[in-house]
Amino acid sequence: MIVVAVLKFAGLCLLALVIAGLLAAVIVPRFLDRVYYRGPVSDHFDGERFFNPDGDADTLSPTAGQPGRQRGGRLGFLWRQFTERDGRPPWPETVAVTPAKPEPRVEGDRMVATWVGHATVLVQTQGLNILTDPVWSDRVGPFGIGPKRVAAPGIAFDDLPRIDLVLLSHNHYDHLDLDTLRRLWARDQPRIVTPLGNDSILRTRGIASDALDWGGRAVVAPQVEVAVVRAHHWDSRWFTDRNRALWGGFVVRLPGGNLYFTGDTGLGDGRWPAEAAALGPVRLALIPVGAFRFRPGQMSSGSHIGPGDAALAFERSGASAAIPVHWGTFRLSSEGYDTPPRLLALALECLGGDAAARFRPAAIGRAVEVLPYSRPGGAGGTMPDAMRRCLDTPAARALP
Repeated sequence: MIVVAVLKFAGLCLLALVIAGLLAAVIVPRFLDRVYYRGPVSDHFDGERFFNPDGDADTLSPTAGQPGRQRGGRLGFLWRQFTERDGRPPWPETVAVTPAKPEPRVEGDRMVATWVGHATVLVQTQGLNILTDPVWSDRVGPFGIGPKRVAAPGIAFDDLPRIDLVLLSHNHYDHLDLDTLRRLWARDQPRIVTPLGNDSILRTRGIASDALDWGGRAVVAPQVEVAVVRAHHWDSRWFTDRNRALWGGFVVRLPGGNLYFTGDTGLGDGRWPAEAAALGPVRLALIPVGAFRFRPGQMSSGSHIGPGDAALAFERSGASAAIPVHWGTFRLSSEGYDTPPRLLALALECLGGDAAARFRPAAIGRAVEVLPYSRPGGAGGTMPDAMRRCLDTPAARALP
C-alpha cells in the first residue's frame, strides 16, 4: 500500500510538472511579450513589431553574415560568454578613473563633452545639460544579473549638474537603466526624448517622456530642437518582446552646430549618417566602436558597427569632431579591452587627412572642449569593401 501511495504521489507530481510546463509555455511568453506600442503601419512598423527597412537578417544573430559556423546564434554566444568558454582575451577587473566635477552650466556656443562610460555622455552647451543613455548601475541586465562595470562612472551621480535633456536610444539594459532614470527623474525631472514604445517602460516607474517616431522632432529650448533619426538595430527587454519598441539616434539642432548621437547601430545600408547630416552641420558626433566581435576576427556585427564602420559613419556624417563610445566599460562581446580604439586608429589612417585628429578617444571622466564647427576636408566616399581591404593587415589581424 505504501509503495502504491508513493507511486501515486510521484505520478501526481509528474502530472503537475507537465501541466505547469504547458501553462508556462502558454502564459510566460505572453507575460514577457509586452506590447509597448500601438499605432499605424509604416515602412518600419508592421502593426505589431518594428523592423529595419533595410533588412533585419543581419541583426538576428551576433554572427549573422559572418563566415564560419554560427554555433547557436545569440543564445549560444550568451552561454559561452557566461561560462567564459568563448576564448576571449582577458579584460582588466577594474580600470582607474578620476571622476570629473562638471561646471553647472556651459553658456552660448561653447560646448563641453564628458564621457561617463559606455554610451553615457554629458554634453553641455547653450545653457543646457544633455545626457545620453544614462547608466550608473554597476551591472546591466535583468534582476541585477549581467555584465559588470569595469570602469567607474566618469562623473559621480551626486556631482552631476541638473540635467535638462535625456536622449534615450532604445530599451536594452545597457542603455535603458531604470534605476538610474528613476534617480534622475526624482531629482531633476528632465525632458526625456526616446523612440516609440520606450515611454511605456518608463511609465512603469512613474517617469514621463516624449516618444517619437523616426523623423519626429521636439523643441526643447529656443533655437534648440531634438530630432529622432534612423539607426540599424533591434531591441528587447525579454527575448520574447523583440522589437515591440523602436530604436534610433538623435540630432540635437543647435545654433553653434549640431550634436549627433547615433545610438546603437549596425551599418545596414549605411545611409543613416547622411540622413542625420541632412539636418545641419554636425559639430560633435558620438559614435559606438565596441561590442562588435562575437567570433575571432569579426570586424562588425549586424547591430553594432565596429571601428571600421564607425570610421565610415564619421566620414558620412560630415562631423567636425567625434568621440568613440560604447567600449571599455561593460564587456558585451569578445574583443580585447582596448581593441576598439586601437582598431579605430588604423581605420582612420585608411580615411587619411585629418580624420584621426577629429575622431579621437576621450578618457572616461575627462571634460573635452569641443572646438567650433569647421567643415571637414578630404575626398570622402570611402566604401565598406575598401575599408575592409585596408584593414586586412597584420597589425589589424593581430588585435584580439
